[in-house]
Amino acid sequence: MDQMRTLYLLRHAKSSWQDESLADFDRPLKKRGREAAKLVGKLIASEKVSDLLIVSSSAQRTRETTDLVLKSVKAEVLHDPKIYEADLPSLLEVLSRLSDDRKTVILVGHNPGMEILVRYLTREVAVMPTAALAKIVIDNSSWKALSEGCGRLEWLTTPKDIES
Repeated sequence: MDQMRTLYLLRHAKSSWQDESLADFDRPLKKRGREAAKLVGKLIASEKVSDLLIVSSSAQRTRETTDLVLKSVKAEVLHDPKIYEADLPSLLEVLSRLSDDRKTVILVGHNPGMEILVRYLTREVAVMPTAALAKIVIDNSSWKALSEGCGRLEWLTTPKDIES
């Protein structure tokens, strides 16, 4: 039985601070962020993943990032408010609720949570600027059994890396 799982961690793209009256949760992407999210979507499409699930924070900038990624890939999408401002236990809880039928998942969220989750799963320190995408391969039969060091950071890329 194949026990490998792939978890992509995507930090939302660059958001706009133009409208200072907006709550942090409601901030949209800025133009540069929209372009970066499209690039990341094309990169994900190049991975040729089938039966993809995207679990996204319900904040405006993560919803927009997810929508732009969906222009390049087919995926089921779940929005989970628990991902916004999530700490490690909250992120692990979100992942533990996933069906074990799901072999490939993209979690779209925020820092510092994304960097903390990479470090926990892989024991590697990763810097994740906006729109960074990390691919983690997990040798595990269940999302409920995620543990420290259970994954391997296959790669981490940023929009700048994709452009060059």
